[in-house]
Amino acid sequence: MALSSISGFFVLFLSLFLLGRQVYSEPTQDKQALLDFISRTPHANRLQWNSSASACSWVGVECDANQSHVVILRLPGVGLMGQISPNTLGRLSQLRVLSLRSNRLSGEIPADFSQLKLLRNLYLQHNLFSGEFPASLTQLTRLVRLDLSFNNFTGKIPFSVNNLTHLSGLFLENNGFAGSLPSINPSGLVDFNVSNNNLNGSIPETLAKFPASSFSGNLNLCGGPLNACNPFFVSPALSPTSNVPIVGKRSKKLSTAAIIAIAVGAGIILFLLLLILVLCLRKRQRRPNAAKPPKSAPRSVVTEVGTSSSKDDVAGGVAEAERNKLVFFDGGAYNFDLEDLLRASAEVLGKGSVGTSYKAVLEEGTTVVVKRLKDVAVQKKEFEMQMELLGKIKHENAVPLRAFYYSKDEKLLVYDYMPAGSLSALLHGSRGSGRTPLDWDNRMKIALSAGRGLAHLHVSGKIVHGNIKASNILLRSDLGACIADFGLNPVFGGSTPPNRVAGYRAPEVVETRKVTFKSDVYSFGVLLLELLTGKAPNQASFGEEGIDLPRWVQSVVREEWTAEVFDVELTRYQNIEEEMVQLLQIAMACVSTVPDQRPDIQVVVRMMEDINRTETDDGLRQSSDDPSKGSDGQTPPTESRTPPDVATP
Repeated sequence: MALSSISGFFVLFLSLFLLGRQVYSEPTQDKQALLDFISRTPHANRLQWNSSASACSWVGVECDANQSHVVILRLPGVGLMGQISPNTLGRLSQLRVLSLRSNRLSGEIPADFSQLKLLRNLYLQHNLFSGEFPASLTQLTRLVRLDLSFNNFTGKIPFSVNNLTHLSGLFLENNGFAGSLPSINPSGLVDFNVSNNNLNGSIPETLAKFPASSFSGNLNLCGGPLNACNPFFVSPALSPTSNVPIVGKRSKKLSTAAIIAIAVGAGIILFLLLLILVLCLRKRQRRPNAAKPPKSAPRSVVTEVGTSSSKDDVAGGVAEAERNKLVFFDGGAYNFDLEDLLRASAEVLGKGSVGTSYKAVLEEGTTVVVKRLKDVAVQKKEFEMQMELLGKIKHENAVPLRAFYYSKDEKLLVYDYMPAGSLSALLHGSRGSGRTPLDWDNRMKIALSAGRGLAHLHVSGKIVHGNIKASNILLRSDLGACIADFGLNPVFGGSTPPNRVAGYRAPEVVETRKVTFKSDVYSFGVLLLELLTGKAPNQASFGEEGIDLPRWVQSVVREEWTAEVFDVELTRYQNIEEEMVQLLQIAMACVSTVPDQRPDIQVVVRMMEDINRTETDDGLRQSSDDPSKGSDGQTPPTESRTPPDVATP
């Protein structure tokens, strides 16, 4: 009896002992998976996991109550770089939350993420991931929140997203997704965003409940909360002989009464036309020798090109002819009129805060860019005066305004077409595998040439650009930069449109909406930071605070992590660290919050020209442009070539 009691007690003690071991066990397999992940992924020193300690005590790691499995892994903004190796994180079979946001992870999502069957929240935003929508993620049927925004994903958004029946939030904005939107309809979906992609077609009814901001930035997307979209260049409809295509179903057979009414109406119209023709002939016979009215004298700066005289007569005389005229500036080689432009095949290049730009290919093969302005706030006289001022700007680093058109309903600007595209597309487009990175020499070349163009505006033209940003820096085939869309603020009443990209705006412009030479310098400084970091200002929300790009750079420099500021694509180049730091100092001087502390743009250009010297046989290498000259080829006054005092990174 005593022996059986002892045996029972021993069994109970052994059970409790084993249970205790289970409660406080080490997640051995998950720990090894994490060690494999971190050993294969370059990262900053901020993440230091002690392999001799329990994985449950590591930074960013949380385990279940029994400490037998890792259930949460949060590693936001810890400097992770490169691709996620397969057979690492995919082995965390009990993972519920995974956050890798605000790092520099690239490549495709590993296929073995499909093994994370219990995953509920996945945050991968603000990285450099690429490839098509990860098929592995559509198998995670317990997902509630999925955030892939601010990456470089491409291809179509698959219909299989509907497999995620528990999804309440889907964030795909600021990628390169293309094609049409599938009918996504998880019953609990309350947050949805696909803005700033390349989507087209109509918005499915299942998604029409979301606001227009969820779809903005997709040029060819229409329906739902958006207006009906038209991918073609819309004619201002000034010529009465223009053909208007009618799209629709063939109507049913007309009744007899309708046919009679149409016939009578057509007869009346024909009679009126004949009567008008007779009256015109009689009027001409009365004045057979009358001289034609003289044309108005051409302006000193422009040459006016109108439509044909027969079109003018049909349209109603001089008033209609004046309304149908493009105004060309001297120095251009174009020879076409408005109707040639309206007959051109057109392709949308971009939709910005001031209007939509089209690539127009005329019948004879000439290619130009036509910008349709919206919300112009000045009358014709003020508009023409500003255009004449802009038409005088001639500089190799400024896109010339070739012609303009003004009517009550349409305001058009004609520019040269730049086939190499914009700095924004070159710097941020298709990051990831297979991309040819923008090297340091070309980044410096773009910074210098754009700075010279802006200096010419400020010094020679006395013009404030007002909208410096990467998409307004257009590139020649040799990667020389030309600034575009300058000097348009006065036609909008002198203030910046409220929907302009806030990432480039100086602090004082946010409050007053008035642009100045100093606010241009601030925007140019943000552009330099963009070249250095590879990050777009409107994508530079780091952490929960959502700070802008200049403040983020300052915070990193302040913590003495300067190397983490620079674009990871620049790390492959040797012996450029000093030049990058010097340009960073110049950029930080430009983005000073106090306008008077910012250097003038011509000073900024000369400091950048100093950086662009390198060693040659005679001891100096110089840029292709003589660095002893200012932006306009004039010898600048003697000034210090040392960057203004800023915090040394």
